[in-house]
Order: sequence, then C-alpha cells, then structure tokens
Amino acid sequence: MSLNELWKSAAGSPFDPTFSKDNQFFLAFTALLGALLLTGLFGLNRSFLNISLLGVPASLAFGFGAVLMICAVGVYV
Repeated sequence: MSLNELWKSAAGSPFDPTFSKDNQFFLAFTALLGALLLTGLFGLNRSFLNISLLGVPASLAFGFGAVLMICAVGVYV
C-alpha cells in the first residue's frame, strides 16, 4: 500500500481522541495531584522496594499529567 492510498483511506476514519477536550484539564490535574502525593510518600520512606511501588508511578503520573496539562491549557487552535 502506497502512502497516497493510505492517506486517502484515512480520510474515512477521522481521529477520535481518548480524552475529550472537556475532560483533559480534570485528568491532568488528577494525575499531577497523584504524582505529588506519591512523591511525598516516597520521600518519607526511600527504600529499594518503594522505587518500584511509588517512585516509578509518580514519575509516570507527572510525565503524562504535565503533557496532558499542556494540551489542556496551552494549545489553542
């Protein structure tokens, strides 16, 4: 399949985002708040086990929450 055929076939199926524009701010704020909570709990007891239980989910929640917040409030089309 050539790129031109793929381009034409994609016109029939428009992009449908996972989160609607109305819910992006709420989800981003919740993810950032969860990241703050998990970071605080990780700071209270820094052990090797807590890196995987609290540290990794906190960093993922912060990463996704920050990008989603930029999309929610920083992009105007």
